[in-house]
Amino acid sequence: MNQMLQEPEVKSQTETSEIGHPPDTPVRPLAPSHPRFVKPQRVAFVQASWHRDVVEECRIAFLEEIEARHISRAQVDLFEVPGSFEIPLHAQLLAKTRRYTAIVAAGLVVDGGIYRHEFVADTVIKALMDVQLKTEVPVFSAVLTPQQFHESAVHHDFFRKHFVIKGIEVAEACANTLHSLERLKGQVAAGIV
Repeated sequence: MNQMLQEPEVKSQTETSEIGHPPDTPVRPLAPSHPRFVKPQRVAFVQASWHRDVVEECRIAFLEEIEARHISRAQVDLFEVPGSFEIPLHAQLLAKTRRYTAIVAAGLVVDGGIYRHEFVADTVIKALMDVQLKTEVPVFSAVLTPQQFHESAVHHDFFRKHFVIKGIEVAEACANTLHSLERLKGQVAAGIV
């Protein structure tokens, strides 16, 4: 199905002042409307504590965006692990409980430890994929591995802002996937698929 996206209609300043806004007040487009879930959703958010000040930006943005998509903060359980390497085991145990409809992982893997960061990142991402394929609980990754990360204010600031974007993106992917799975399960139950 091919659908065209259309820009939201924005009223001119003259039209706006007629409805009570001063002419110099910028008009903000209405917040997008997101579909509601048929069944309650529960999400586990697993966060690595290395570079907590950077990674927590992902969690904060995720929680804000997921609420806009009709999964309340009370439906998200937060878990913290020492580092990204520990995320997959936690994700697997959480998925096996069948309490969660989705699991989100967030971490920052950088060079400087015992292992090369490429090894850790590859291992974590592969393990997270294995968890979702074995348990059929979707697992989303905001585990980032930049080519270069230095303990400097510039890099910290850049990656804090980048994790805000990733938090929004992972919330969008999580909600969209849960809607898709909800529809698919409904079709399977109805014998359509």
